[in-house]
Amino acid sequence: MMLDAIEPRRLYRQIAGRIGALIARGEYPPGTRLPPERDLAAQLQVSRTSVREALIALELGGLIDIRMGSGIYVLDQRGAAVRLVGKGDEATGPFEQLRARWLIEGETAALAAKHATAADIAALRELSSQLNDYLPPSRDVPDRMFHVKIAEASGNSVLALVVAFLWEQRNGPLWAQIEKHFHTPELLRQSVADHEAIIRAISGHDAPGARRTMRAHLNRVSREFARGWRPARARSA
Repeated sequence: MMLDAIEPRRLYRQIAGRIGALIARGEYPPGTRLPPERDLAAQLQVSRTSVREALIALELGGLIDIRMGSGIYVLDQRGAAVRLVGKGDEATGPFEQLRARWLIEGETAALAAKHATAADIAALRELSSQLNDYLPPSRDVPDRMFHVKIAEASGNSVLALVVAFLWEQRNGPLWAQIEKHFHTPELLRQSVADHEAIIRAISGHDAPGARRTMRAHLNRVSREFARGWRPARARSA
C-alpha cells in the first residue's frame, strides 16, 4: 500500500489528515498496526519528526493507540466522536517550536552573557534550583521563568516577549501528549545540569559558550522527543 508524497513545507496537520483519511476509508482497519514512522516518512517524503507530530494528533483525536514497545494501532471508530486535534487547536507542532527556540534562545543567552547583572544571575540560580522541587506539569513554571529571565537579562524587552510567547505554545494538547510519552526523570536531571551549564556561561560573560550550551540543551530535548517508541519500563530505567 503506497501513499502519495506531499510537499515538505506542509505541517503535521496535513500529514495527520492524509493518514486519517486512509483510516476512514478502511485502508487500515481497526486493530491493524500502522507502518513504522520511518516508512510513513519515506512514503510521504517528510521528516520523521513531522510524522511523529501527526501521529500524536491522531492519538489525541482517538484514531490510533500508540503502544510503547509494540506499535501504533488503529482504533475502532464505530459510535465514537472522532475529532482530529490540530485543526484550529495549534498552528505549530512541538518540534517546530523547539527549532524556533533553538534559534532565538541561543541568541538571548549570548546577549545575557554580555548584559546580565548579579541580580539576574542570582535569580537564574534560584529558578534552576526549584526545578527538582516541582512535579509535572507544575515544573513548567520555574522552567519557563528560567528561560524568560534569560531573555529579560539580554537587555532587549522585545526578545523577552518573543520567548514568553514561544513558551505559551507549550500549553496545547500536542505538547502535553508528547511529554507524556517522552519526558522522563532522566531528561529532567539532564535539564537541571544543562541549566547549570548555561548559568556558568552567562555568569562568566562567555557569550559563545552561553549560545552553545543553550542550543545543546534544546537539542537534547528534541532528541529525547524524537527517539524510538520504547516501552515505558525501559524509558524509566
